[in-house]
Amino acid sequence: MNLPLRPIVHTLGLVEYQPTWEAMKRFTADRTADTRDEIWLVQHPPTFTQGLAGKPEHLLCNSDIPVVKIDRGGQVTYHGPGQIVAYLLLDLRRWHIGVRDLVRLMEQAVVDLLGEYGVAAKGRDDAPGVYVDAAKIASLGLKIKNGYCYHGLALNVNMDLTPFSYINPCGYAGLRVTQTCELGITAELGELQAQLAQNLIHGLQQHLEAV
Repeated sequence: MNLPLRPIVHTLGLVEYQPTWEAMKRFTADRTADTRDEIWLVQHPPTFTQGLAGKPEHLLCNSDIPVVKIDRGGQVTYHGPGQIVAYLLLDLRRWHIGVRDLVRLMEQAVVDLLGEYGVAAKGRDDAPGVYVDAAKIASLGLKIKNGYCYHGLALNVNMDLTPFSYINPCGYAGLRVTQTCELGITAELGELQAQLAQNLIHGLQQHLEAV
């Protein structure tokens, strides 16, 4: 089987959430069968995002951090500087992959990344994301439209975790969160970001070779 072209990786730095979301929607609406897939690597200023299933009671207190109601699945999570956000803008038919397998692939990309630094992590069947012991280190959420996906995953690297205490992360009361800098991983965010993108692309290629 001929593999599709590798997704183009764009490293966009610190960008506002709302315009980035709007750009993902435009990219997805305008793409054709020939449009090359892309992965966007970003950080966001402090922002809570509330998914389609989000319930207001999971916002535990008022703060000056904006809450953006968005079109991905899932509940409420937090984005802030020091967190890698990887947006996957993919043609799922091109990669012959369904949503469940893509979620597992995204989780595995993070698990493999952490494993390279000696940190054991795993996904959970009952709660998408990646966990180290009982603490969540990465969250996932996707939107599928006309066979295309956008949104993606967020990996905590070296950030202020305090705003996670203002919410029930992903709808789970008392869920602990962690980040790479607390686990003895000293690699810089840019290095981890590049490795994560490569793991995602490798996972897509492996999946396609296996079908």
